[in-house]
Amino acid sequence: MSEILLKIDGKEVKAKQDMTLLEAARSVGISIPTLCHHEKLEPFGGCRLCIVEVESRGWTKIVVSCVYPVEKDIVVRTRSEKIDRIRKMILELQMAHAPDSFILQDLAKEYGADRNRFEKEPSFCIHCGLCVRYCAEVKKKNAVGFVDRGIRKEISFIPEIASKECWNCKECFPLCPTEALQAAYVFVEALAFPPESTHQCQCDKGNSAGSACGHSHK
Repeated sequence: MSEILLKIDGKEVKAKQDMTLLEAARSVGISIPTLCHHEKLEPFGGCRLCIVEVESRGWTKIVVSCVYPVEKDIVVRTRSEKIDRIRKMILELQMAHAPDSFILQDLAKEYGADRNRFEKEPSFCIHCGLCVRYCAEVKKKNAVGFVDRGIRKEISFIPEIASKECWNCKECFPLCPTEALQAAYVFVEALAFPPESTHQCQCDKGNSAGSACGHSHK
């Protein structure tokens, strides 16, 4: 496969034709932040944090680097006043949903984002889709998905599938940039397996009716 020559932050980079700008940058040690990218998953471009400036034939445009393919002789800037301003805004919007996310807090320090700029709507999910896509693309289980749409969109485990597949897996948990995924799983687990339905009272032993103990048996 032939190589493509381009410039990223002033550095000449040789990239394979099937690479994205994000992959080309990372191949030479140039860091571009992203919240929804994972090397095992198809590019998603959902969080928009990995935007960069691309200059070609005198024209400059903003593109999402995780889905934009490399092109011959283009000039890429991963940091600029405009890029930093957009990333700052994205982070401030994300922190309205997940203000306590350590990853967002670290990025907020780098870009000077104000966690209190927007009114809090603590869903704790930033819709990166990592859990949904990992479960579907890698594990082929589809145990977690998005429900509703727009500002009401949330992640949710499918109880019928999650009860069989998730307990011994949980590979998606470390991918979550917030704690929304773990919280959603605990919530669904509690609904699917309430303690009184799975716990056998010790006084049932030797007492088939269970009436003498005074406990409510269901």
